[in-house]
Amino acid sequence: MSEKQTMKAVGFYKLVPLTDPESLLDVEIEKPVPQGRDILVQVKAISVNPADWRYRERKDPNDESLTILGFDVAGIVEQVGPECTLFKPGDEVYYAGSSVRQGGNSEFHLVDERIVGKKPASLNFAQAAALPLTSLTAWEALFQRLGIQKNADVNRNKNILIIGAAGGVGSIATQLAKLAGLTVIGTASRPESVQWAKNHGADYTINHKQPFAPQLQELGISSVDYIFCLNDVDQHLPGMAEVIAPQGKICSILPFEKPANLGMLFLKSVTFVWELMFTRSMFQTEDMIEQHRILNELADLVDEGKVKTTLAELLKPINAANLRQALLKSKAGNMIGKIVLEQFE
Repeated sequence: MSEKQTMKAVGFYKLVPLTDPESLLDVEIEKPVPQGRDILVQVKAISVNPADWRYRERKDPNDESLTILGFDVAGIVEQVGPECTLFKPGDEVYYAGSSVRQGGNSEFHLVDERIVGKKPASLNFAQAAALPLTSLTAWEALFQRLGIQKNADVNRNKNILIIGAAGGVGSIATQLAKLAGLTVIGTASRPESVQWAKNHGADYTINHKQPFAPQLQELGISSVDYIFCLNDVDQHLPGMAEVIAPQGKICSILPFEKPANLGMLFLKSVTFVWELMFTRSMFQTEDMIEQHRILNELADLVDEGKVKTTLAELLKPINAANLRQALLKSKAGNMIGKIVLEQFE
């Protein structure tokens, strides 16, 4: 076990624009010690999500304490708390962390073992780091919020529209929906994102910058059984209401920002649900360990060749400059797959 008592991290003290050098800083802080069911993980790779910059922008402007971002981590268990039963030092793990604790952009990171999974053995740390947050989000949305069965025979004549199929969550949701036997229609607006969506299992693609109904009709599809909306739910609500089947189900990962007219959803008896991957850890729900199980099941699917990593770009090392670059790319809103960073220096 390392005797080092401090560690490197990337964080920020005050809320300034991402383009400002003060927006992210390389810092040296005290190395934490695990208690209870926490494990201490030596961080090998991290990945960037829109959640990083969204949570960053919610910081109180009057709060100048150190904030460390970062949710996706792949690494090695360094030390375990006295109440841990799931992992031991030396285990290779991956996880998406919690929104109410310091993030994983540090050499070592504390995390509750109940939201941690075994790293897929067939992937390196960078490939594994691309998966946790997006996979948990997609899995919970499809199989728990929307109630889709993991049975191809049951889903043989059913379909799903995934709005934003080439992004991090969309890339995983497409694969999982296809595995479940659904016909997958993914939205993408550029040739490269269309190809990415098809490479990850989309049966059809349509352009989310154009009305959905005419494009679906050209494919011979009059309505969709499920919709998974991954961006701008306000903008897409009218189009979703038009194409969702009576008694269909819609899941969004973002809240409405404007007053919403849900009249058509009411007339069609549509189920509308939300998915936030952080809910279980934020509220310490009784089923919090479900995320441990999901990540382990996903690791098995990866090792069986049924799900593939969505790593699209790799940056080295993990430092403030590279993280700033990655966050700016993510915020631009045209990401394909995931950006991963590895190795502290």
